[in-house]
Amino acid sequence: MNWYVVYTKPKWEKKVAEQLLKKGIECYCPLTTVVRQWSDRKKKVKVPLFNSYVFVQLAEGDRNLVFQSIGVVRYLFWLGKPAIVKGEEIDTIKKWIKEPDSYTVSVAVFQVGDKITLESGPFLNQEAIVKEVTNNHYVLVLESLGCVLKMNYNR
Repeated sequence: MNWYVVYTKPKWEKKVAEQLLKKGIECYCPLTTVVRQWSDRKKKVKVPLFNSYVFVQLAEGDRNLVFQSIGVVRYLFWLGKPAIVKGEEIDTIKKWIKEPDSYTVSVAVFQVGDKITLESGPFLNQEAIVKEVTNNHYVLVLESLGCVLKMNYNR
């Protein structure tokens, strides 16, 4: 079975995931903890990592079942077909969320355009291309995941 990306109404990600789970549809809504500040207090809250997206794992023929849940808008499409996310990519996101906020990173001297393989952290063994080099950070493009990673470091 494939993982698909469901687009939801704004701020409905957790509600949609809960409804899908109640219907027996395997889904994943990655959440991250952030500190929100109000005028009188600060509070840690769990917010979706991807706004308006929930990942669902279903057979091709069962794709219409998600529309029985309130808040589901449509599937995300890529090149005219429903976008399919690899299981390894879902596992990488899960692993990344479980990891602590800081990592020990040893940095060699890289140049823009170098192709490297990450040796630690949640993106272990992922290939990346060095996009930018400054005195205190690298910007890496992880093409297989379709994301950009900024790594801070101290020289």
